[in-house]
Amino acid sequence: MDDNKLETMDKVTKQYIVVQIGSEKYGIDIGYVDNIVRMQKITRVPKAQVYFKGIINLRGEVVPVMSVRIKMGLEDDVFTGASRIIILKIEDRGALGVIVDEVCEVVTLSEDEIDRAVGSTKGKDNFINGIGKNGDTLISLFEINAIIDEKDNG
Repeated sequence: MDDNKLETMDKVTKQYIVVQIGSEKYGIDIGYVDNIVRMQKITRVPKAQVYFKGIINLRGEVVPVMSVRIKMGLEDDVFTGASRIIILKIEDRGALGVIVDEVCEVVTLSEDEIDRAVGSTKGKDNFINGIGKNGDTLISLFEINAIIDEKDNG
């Protein structure tokens, strides 16, 4: 009976929303994604972390918004018509918005299409828990909990 369970586990797939940040493609586990909204006015909050851009009002709910670019040590965001705020719902934390340059597509990856990240180095690698292979495209898969962690990684 356990052998059958293992065989079905081999074919476990997960869906990821593929986003563009700079020239790189990143995957966000769709299970965390609550909503994707266009850029809107972000109200600054004094004395917040550098990567914390402020708050937005999303249908009456106040949602904090952060810059993944700054959190990963990249240059500041440049907002275009393709820029989006991805609203993540995290257990015990509520909603959090993350700014991305563009939302590209949704992909389904099976476990054998994902190479787990080896080791953890300082910098943006902390935020990646694996590399997904979608055809010829490599997609760095975000470790959501590392991204939303309040600690300053600078």
